[in-house]
Amino acid sequence: MQIEKLNTQCDIKTLLKNLGVDSGGISILSSKAKLHLVYIRDLNVGGANILKQDALSIGADLAVPRGTVLGQTPNVDCLLIATTKQLKILSKKESVQPFGLKNLAVELESILNVITPKKVEIMGVVNANDDSFFSASRFKNLQAIQKIKKMIDDGVSIVDIGAVSSAPLSQNVSVEEELKRIKPILELIKKQKLYEKVDFSIDSYEPLVIQEALESGFKIVNDITGLQNDEVCAICAKYKAKVVIMHMQGIPLTMQKNPKYENILSDIYSFFQERITKAESFGIKNIILDVGIGFGKSLENNLALIKHLEHFLTLNRPLLIGVSRKSMIDKISSSLPENRLAGTLSLHLEAVKNGASILRVHDVSEHIQAIKIQEALRNI
Repeated sequence: MQIEKLNTQCDIKTLLKNLGVDSGGISILSSKAKLHLVYIRDLNVGGANILKQDALSIGADLAVPRGTVLGQTPNVDCLLIATTKQLKILSKKESVQPFGLKNLAVELESILNVITPKKVEIMGVVNANDDSFFSASRFKNLQAIQKIKKMIDDGVSIVDIGAVSSAPLSQNVSVEEELKRIKPILELIKKQKLYEKVDFSIDSYEPLVIQEALESGFKIVNDITGLQNDEVCAICAKYKAKVVIMHMQGIPLTMQKNPKYENILSDIYSFFQERITKAESFGIKNIILDVGIGFGKSLENNLALIKHLEHFLTLNRPLLIGVSRKSMIDKISSSLPENRLAGTLSLHLEAVKNGASILRVHDVSEHIQAIKIQEALRNI
């Protein structure tokens, strides 16, 4: 006899199928195999005590602060530890309980309904400006077209083009200057029929620039202000564009000056809920979410967002991550932008593992190779 300890990240359904387990058994056993850690904030102490007993009764557990059983504080934070099967039971049990547990039941149900992305798309970055933090990403006119063609040959899914830097401390650029930089590239893309080969995204928050790009044939609007401008919302709805809603605290000029959050996961989650509602009110249907790594965040904030990215999957929207060659890598391992590919790949692969389905990158071929390797390992 031999025993083998398996990685908890393995595909349990494939493993059970290979063992010859019948379909009913696969469904039952897989629901017992995945462990969920659910952090619950500000729960009524009465609700916490009820949830604790309900969890224990089915083999799950709830970690609570000392004194919870005595009701020493009106509200507590707690950690629910449960399998998928146990979450299903608890979502039903708590739906008839008081002290805010009915609302908790709805949230638990949303966790159960999360669909983990199966495919990862690569969004390649092309900058039509002279001040992007990574000099190798800057291209003008025909140079940009050559770079786009190379990305297409490498297997890119989306090409994201911007003409204004949004790096920390970057200065505003006039709409006229932004149009001057971007229009020649739009014309060349159209002339060479590149729209037939790949989707294009405009990295801008200026209504005139966005309209010019969508009129030209772009299908995606990558808005670092997260649809703050109603005019942008109206234009995106008019052209039926897909929209990337990104979170940013502050503006690029000042965003890295001591960013603060009450709770970064909850704060950004609430921001997304608000902006999704706004987008839908304008008729925008296709929405992608970007937590905005490096946009008004400390190193600890950025790492927490990548590590807990799965938290945002309950919003049922594709998640985009862009860490490509950013300064957070330098803060962990001292390096210039041109020497941060290894750090970029490490962070992006972790993001994919935690729910990202779109990666915004400077290095297309390297990311496609890394994703293929990761998928091969997952499917063993």
